[in-house]
Amino acid sequence: MVKRVLFCATVDYHFKAFHLPYLKWFKEQGWEVHLAACGELEIPYVDHKFNLPLQRSPFNRKNISAYKGLKRLINKFHYQIVHCHTPMGGVLARLAARKHRANGTKVIYTAHGFHFCKGAPKKNWLIYYPIEKYLSRYTDCLVTINKEDYDFARKRLNAQTIKHVHGVGVDQAKFKPISENEKVSIRKSLGYLSDDFLLFYAAEFNHNKNQQSLIYLLKSIKPSLPNTRLLLAGEGHLLKECKVLAEKLGVDHMVDFLGFKKGIEKILPICDLAISSSRREGLPVNIMEAMACGLPVIVSDIRGHRDLVSHGKNGWIIDKDIDMLQDLLPLLQSNPDLRTKAGMEGVQLIKSCFSVERVLDEQQQIYLTMMEEEEQWEWACQ
Repeated sequence: MVKRVLFCATVDYHFKAFHLPYLKWFKEQGWEVHLAACGELEIPYVDHKFNLPLQRSPFNRKNISAYKGLKRLINKFHYQIVHCHTPMGGVLARLAARKHRANGTKVIYTAHGFHFCKGAPKKNWLIYYPIEKYLSRYTDCLVTINKEDYDFARKRLNAQTIKHVHGVGVDQAKFKPISENEKVSIRKSLGYLSDDFLLFYAAEFNHNKNQQSLIYLLKSIKPSLPNTRLLLAGEGHLLKECKVLAEKLGVDHMVDFLGFKKGIEKILPICDLAISSSRREGLPVNIMEAMACGLPVIVSDIRGHRDLVSHGKNGWIIDKDIDMLQDLLPLLQSNPDLRTKAGMEGVQLIKSCFSVERVLDEQQQIYLTMMEEEEQWEWACQ
């Protein structure tokens, strides 16, 4: 009998960016791998890919068609495991698969950061919490990626099993420190000077990622740290607004808007610091990749960041008053040894807890448990 697994998320890029090792693992076990998401990317290790109109907004009517499409797939292929990601992928796949659990299908949902959390808007609690509370009863394994979500889920949700894994894993063969000579050479080729103080932030330009606060920061530090350059990678609906703001404040020459950038692993190691002003995170990949490259990090005091950063050891956690950076940044710029020490602490943390090898092992244990339970169900039905 052919064993089949269905992976589901809102967009297919989610799997190309974060989950190829897990798709590959299933293929190595002899399973047939199916993928359902919106998009037409070619994804490795996938036997059948289905382009369904999943949408981020829970109010988009296209999700009705996506739900019907998922039901048809699950009815046709009788998957042994359905593993869903992203909020709407998790909602629609669990609704579509709920009756099939009685026939042995195991449903896994990975929450990449609940939209309801400490400090989240009330509307998030009103919309997303009741949905997750209801759907948790149709979840054989709820996977969380930060401690706050794990603790909350154990107390308030009803999934059969709740597990904590360390994110999606960082490839340390790809994201790694480079020598000082390499750093100088690459900086020169990209038009940066050896004494430029480079801050890096990769994130979609939206309200949550809060790039505007960093642009305002540049204005306040401009007199004391004029050689600071803020590298902002990403796209989004607030990109144009941020460019206008930088020009209005007279700091546009201190900001490089990189757009959607491939080869981040080549730019990160030449920077001095990674920074995140985000208002909400699950477990941020951008910060983990920066740490793997040996960068000390400065992050806002939120869930997910606190899982990665020990204040004063491998980075610094700042509260909502981002003006704290006016004192911290001059200290770090003038003390490269302090930056190097903090950066190496980050490299070791990624290696011990957040490497792709470590996370793959954690996820494998979940899959193996689900496989064993599914086989026991099949045996009992014979």
